[in-house]
Amino acid sequence: MSRVPRGNSAPVNHPRQPPTTDPQWWRTAVVYQVLLRSFADGDGDGVGDLAGLRARLGHLAALDVDAVWVNPWYPSPMVDAGYDVSDYRAVDPRYGDLDQARQFVTEAHAVGMRVLLDIVPNHTSDAHPWFQAALAGDPDTRARYLFRPGRGARGELPPNDWESSFRGPAWTRTTDPMTGEPGEWYLHLFSPAQPDLDWTNPQVHVELLDVLRFWFDLGVDGFRVDVAHGLAKAHGLPDALGADRRTEAHPGWDQDDVHEVYRAWRALADSYDPPRVFVAEAWVGRRERLPLYVRPDELHAAFAFEPLHVAWREGPWRRVIERELAFSDLTGAPSSWVLTNHDVVRQVTRYSREQPPEKGGNEWERARWPHSRPDYRLGRNRARAAHLLVAALPGVLYLYLGEELGLPEVEDLPARARVDPIFHRSGGTDPGRDGCRVPLPWVAGAASAGFSPAVRADGSAPADPWLPQPPGWDDLAASEQESDPDSMLALYRTSLALRRKWWADAGPVTWEGTAPSGVLAFRRSTRDGDLHCWVTFDDGTRLPAGAQIVLASRPGLGAPPGDAWPDGAAVPPDTTVWWRRP
Repeated sequence: MSRVPRGNSAPVNHPRQPPTTDPQWWRTAVVYQVLLRSFADGDGDGVGDLAGLRARLGHLAALDVDAVWVNPWYPSPMVDAGYDVSDYRAVDPRYGDLDQARQFVTEAHAVGMRVLLDIVPNHTSDAHPWFQAALAGDPDTRARYLFRPGRGARGELPPNDWESSFRGPAWTRTTDPMTGEPGEWYLHLFSPAQPDLDWTNPQVHVELLDVLRFWFDLGVDGFRVDVAHGLAKAHGLPDALGADRRTEAHPGWDQDDVHEVYRAWRALADSYDPPRVFVAEAWVGRRERLPLYVRPDELHAAFAFEPLHVAWREGPWRRVIERELAFSDLTGAPSSWVLTNHDVVRQVTRYSREQPPEKGGNEWERARWPHSRPDYRLGRNRARAAHLLVAALPGVLYLYLGEELGLPEVEDLPARARVDPIFHRSGGTDPGRDGCRVPLPWVAGAASAGFSPAVRADGSAPADPWLPQPPGWDDLAASEQESDPDSMLALYRTSLALRRKWWADAGPVTWEGTAPSGVLAFRRSTRDGDLHCWVTFDDGTRLPAGAQIVLASRPGLGAPPGDAWPDGAAVPPDTTVWWRRP
């Protein structure tokens, strides 16, 4: 039976002005992360691309975001979703070409959005010409990677005890191109298809600086630095002796020499008018090390990752906020709030189950899946509340692909469809990150929920999406939410418009000690007086008498006739309310 598309299938058009000239725009921006292959498919091959992104720019403009962060669009074998780069100065043909990239940057600027790209400096693809030449025995290119002789009588053991972030040893043995015998080993802190660069080699420094310059000259406004805590390694590559890179000092991560790299990058960024910007993905084991990455002559900001794993409870959330605000006060860098990204379980699903005492994590979350069914109604209520919470805080707000549609993690992808190397290197015991990367639903009732065009240019049917969309994806399509004032999409549009109006330039957070127990409550001063943010968790509460609700995460919770609640509005559990005195 054919399906009839429901709702408006046309891309949203939204008039916007070019970006402001404020060089400090990045301190209060809303940034939308686009996983290009999952956002929108323009040519019908089942893979998102620049044509699809350009066609849907109006959707992002209607959200009122300030910038778009695009995950790697460089040529790649796609072993790790493009984080295995084979050419840093081109666009993968599956996504488009350099001309389309230029057009996208121009069109984004025309509707008031800046463009950030991912830069992947820790490693290349094993298909990169440098690494291919290194395998063939070229000494110049070989010196740009970390090749080492093995240990043991015949070099049969890895050079040290480091483990890959994707499971298994961080070393792979090569074959000697001259003799055909087993040769040296090369380091890869991720998959074997991602050999680490040797950042003690000056040629590596020169090359990556030139790559940044190439994209800055094309018009890109900045970069998200992938694995910013990587690059430099401890001298001599000593054994880790069991150190966990996530919680302890590890010789493969967070080494002091990396800061020389970022000082050179910052000097390059500051030489442009307007200056370009960098945000760090820096997972440091010791929190006191993170400020080093955002010193005034290094990177501009670093993600606040704790909200990705913190329990939906008042105490843990308050402690996270206090730590992040203290970090901002200490460094002068803005807090960078993020509830989800391409590497973690989506927040609707995280919040749909019983919460940990303090915080969880991907492995903890996924371990629950076989034993606990998600309560998506609960998860969405909490996700709506969490969004209004972080939208009210000082700093930068990052959104991820489809977050504004309330998408859950797709937990039941078949094994044959999964592509994440984490899944395959774990022998299928860890489902990996594919579940948060499923292509977006745009049009209910359309083939692939409108992710791809109805027909390809040659009149043939579009290919299936690169990851299968689950049953019920249509119900979450943008077309279904466009006209629903209670939808997740409507909440995001309204909240981001009000954030720009009030919260973006509001004063510092002041905790409200008189709020009821169990309620996370703070206020910030605005040009129109104090604006309050109250968040409930397991229990509801009542607002102070006379409070005027500006916006609530729970549909239907608004002011009665007379513009204020004379006795204080009743607020249910798992709800955030923005309110003020009339």
